[in-house]
Amino acid sequence: MNFELFFAKKIIKGGKNSFSKPIIRISIVAIALGIAMMTLSLSIVQGFQAEIEKKITGFGAHIQISTYDSRGLLENKPISKNRDFVPTLLKIDGIHHIQTFANKAAILQFKENNYGVVMKGVGPDYKWSFFEQYITEGNIPKLDSSIKTNDILISSTIANKLQLKNGDEVLAYFVQQPPRTRKFKIRGIYSTGFGEMDEQIILGDIQHIQKLNGWEDHQIGGFEVLIDDIERVEELDEKVYEAIDYDLSSTSIKDARPDIFNWLELQDINVIIIISLLVLVCGIDMISALLILILERTNMIGILKAVGAQNASIRKIFLYNASYLIVMGLFWGNLLGSGISLLQLKFGFMTLPQEAYFIDKVPIQFDFINLLLLNVGTLICCFVMLLIPSGIIARISPVKAIRFQ
Repeated sequence: MNFELFFAKKIIKGGKNSFSKPIIRISIVAIALGIAMMTLSLSIVQGFQAEIEKKITGFGAHIQISTYDSRGLLENKPISKNRDFVPTLLKIDGIHHIQTFANKAAILQFKENNYGVVMKGVGPDYKWSFFEQYITEGNIPKLDSSIKTNDILISSTIANKLQLKNGDEVLAYFVQQPPRTRKFKIRGIYSTGFGEMDEQIILGDIQHIQKLNGWEDHQIGGFEVLIDDIERVEELDEKVYEAIDYDLSSTSIKDARPDIFNWLELQDINVIIIISLLVLVCGIDMISALLILILERTNMIGILKAVGAQNASIRKIFLYNASYLIVMGLFWGNLLGSGISLLQLKFGFMTLPQEAYFIDKVPIQFDFINLLLLNVGTLICCFVMLLIPSGIIARISPVKAIRFQ
């Protein structure tokens, strides 16, 4: 029988008059709450980052290819879509789709209301999967390269400002010389909650922009490259740049919107600070619990030393006790944190002001690797912190300890 483990079990069970028993329970509860908060913080921040990244790339794709003098402009210089590099790009591991687009500034007019927008012209190759999940009224415009359609998709923000509803017809004045006017029909209304983009973007047939700009059918504003993993966007952007023609430039979404991605990176710092503080609190709680256990069992420590027990063995007894408290705290903490996270995923009972955070519900994303690393890291940190107070055992004198009351 393991001598240290046997005594550790006896101490954990405690006696009827043991004052350390409620301390042990309080310690387990404190650790559990700390782990639950860490689990929630990590899942929420990861979910928030994933949701914002999904929205910003939904509007602008992961990588855009255009001419050098079109970068960052509302309107694009024309390029031919019949480029030899397109099949080459599709063969690159991590790139799953390439679509064409062209932008043009316009002013929408409905009755007495006017509103400035950017019309994003797209073709039959455009992937609508992002907008499909945010449609509130109507449907996605059906595009056909052989027939020009007047159907457009607008945001609920624009619809509310112009007092439009699905099915209405609206005039669009395009800023050019001479000015041009087109009448469009609202085919669908979307709402992503991403205020900055919802306030600007409408989507329609790219053939209108080609006609307005006097372009040929094969001319477009640029290409949008969709990739499988946004973490590889910088790596794939370099490969795209190497593959495209010399007169073109590629821009990753991180380079195009550094403000958004710098803001998202700040969330990582917040999580690190929160987790560090909670681990420190858990460690201090464990140190307090261990000192109380040692204080209560001082008499026992003296007897064990008197009969020949080594300091290392006695120290191991209390480290077993502390490890039990940590493991139980981790178990209940993960159960509580994961439970709340799953309830949020199912019911979305925790809400956010959409105008401030671009989302209306607290997002959750589970990353089991990160959660595992969080638990292992917490266990190691707490255990290392316990080595210091457990060293007190070596200084306890057997004679004084046996007389201790």
